[in-house]
Amino acid sequence: MKIGLAADHGGFELKNKVRSWLQEAGFETVDLGAHEYDAEDDYPDLVHPLAAAVARGEVFRGIAVCGSGVGAAIVANKTKGVRAALITETYSARQGVEHDDMNLMCLGGRVIGPELARELVFAFVHARYSGEERHERRLDKLKKIER
Repeated sequence: MKIGLAADHGGFELKNKVRSWLQEAGFETVDLGAHEYDAEDDYPDLVHPLAAAVARGEVFRGIAVCGSGVGAAIVANKTKGVRAALITETYSARQGVEHDDMNLMCLGGRVIGPELARELVFAFVHARYSGEERHERRLDKLKKIER
């Protein structure tokens, strides 16, 4: 499974840890940047390409990290076909995929520690969309809103 990653300076360190964890677990990662720390970079420039890659199906899921995770979630949700959320606990990391077909998880590099982040990442990447009728109905409504 191919997982895309992106982060600005506020999430740079955590993104690099996430990439290592995923690779150690056998996942293929696509790192869309930042590739070096730059205190002046802007999250839209880094998260938007990740969201576009998710929407095009170039990566199965995406993980975006900025300082709080809020900006990353806002940018990601501007892309048609992306269902992103700021995640801070494991229930939503899993349930967001199972019920809402969340395909991009946003994390706050300055607000969560590495152990929690690791749990969130693996809850997200191991979760599977249920495809239940009620969830499909809701996704259809979201797609109608996007159009």
